[in-house]
Amino acid sequence: MAKSGFQISRVNRSRSDAKRTYDRYSRWYDWISGSFERKYAEVGVAQLAVQHGEHILEIGYGTGHMLITVAKQVGSTGKVVGIDISKGMYDIALKRVQKSGVTDRVKIVCGDAVILPFESNTFDVVFMSFTLELFDTPDIPRLLFECQRVLRKGGRMGVVSLSKKGSEGVVTRIYEKLHSLFPKWVDCRPIYLAHILNENGFQVVKESMQFMFGLNVEIVVVTNP
Repeated sequence: MAKSGFQISRVNRSRSDAKRTYDRYSRWYDWISGSFERKYAEVGVAQLAVQHGEHILEIGYGTGHMLITVAKQVGSTGKVVGIDISKGMYDIALKRVQKSGVTDRVKIVCGDAVILPFESNTFDVVFMSFTLELFDTPDIPRLLFECQRVLRKGGRMGVVSLSKKGSEGVVTRIYEKLHSLFPKWVDCRPIYLAHILNENGFQVVKESMQFMFGLNVEIVVVTNP
């Protein structure tokens, strides 16, 4: 991940700082970030082609919109599990799940994804959106190892992330500068998503690039070989 040509910024705040930030941020998240991030998450879910009856894990479910989307796709015989570090996000997502009438197939927990509290070979699909790039560089391989562990062999994972792939425009440079100055609030930074996933043992099967206010958004689907 630190090889020449693939340098990414560090995340200079602790995960406990992240928890406190998102706890405070949770009640306004849908207004500030969630409304425009959601459409890219929906593209990522669509590319996964979730099937009826599958067992899905979402890492970093935020306020829970994609939990509901995926729960409808897996149907009554499927299962959706979510994990998020923020208790504030958990509270909002739980209410959304309850209002949506899918509590029979959705279970969410509050916890740290670097050590996933699930048995190995449990899920058909793992999904995360604007989450992987929140983890500091040394923690990314740890998280991806956990994703491989809980995925069944041949299972697939979809990841949506801010991306450094391609030309780095002025918006990306400004954003990374803000990230370095205000790491507790601008904690998301662009990464080389497909490269990182491939380097950590996944096989890339789909990759696309979208754009969000001048920032590159990479959407990648991989399999667990």
